[in-house]
Amino acid sequence: MKAQTRKAVDATNDNAIIQLFEERNEQALLETTGRYGALCRSIARNIVGTEEDAEECLNDALFGAWNAIPPARPQNFGAYFLTLVRNFALKKYAAAHAEKRGGGQMTAALDEISEILASGENVERDIDRRSMLDAVTRFLGTLPDHQRNLFVRRYYHTSSIAEIAELFEMSESNVKVTLSRVRKRLRDQLRKEGLL
Repeated sequence: MKAQTRKAVDATNDNAIIQLFEERNEQALLETTGRYGALCRSIARNIVGTEEDAEECLNDALFGAWNAIPPARPQNFGAYFLTLVRNFALKKYAAAHAEKRGGGQMTAALDEISEILASGENVERDIDRRSMLDAVTRFLGTLPDHQRNLFVRRYYHTSSIAEIAELFEMSESNVKVTLSRVRKRLRDQLRKEGLL
């Protein structure tokens, strides 16, 4: 019951933030930063590798939300804003590493999952991208909460193994083994669906 109440309060707070954006009230930026700033900085920092770049990604996302709302009215403002920050961080990472790889947790996370989700710059991959994302989403829905949370922390938030171990009160080796098993199950599932 507590979780439902918290969701209702979160939705109410997010609706209030959206209302501020729609009114073109600059308080929306402060409220968004207060509510989501720490998490957004953490996600961006794990991707881009520095505090300064993470702060820039947060500011870019605030500017993006300011320009998008209205007319946009996201159903889940928190997810919408986190996605904005993550996308800005990924763009910054790609720009910084166009010719070389390295830095941040992004490289390590991508290396771990690249064997399953091979990247390619061809048209066929772009066409199949949606099918792949849908399959991964379905797969994540079949996982127990604990495994799904570990997977999302590593491959969406790009948290380090040490951060995940501390957050979930596990040993680093246990985190690695669990993620390895989940990646194997994902690979098997994608093969079964003909996506690999």
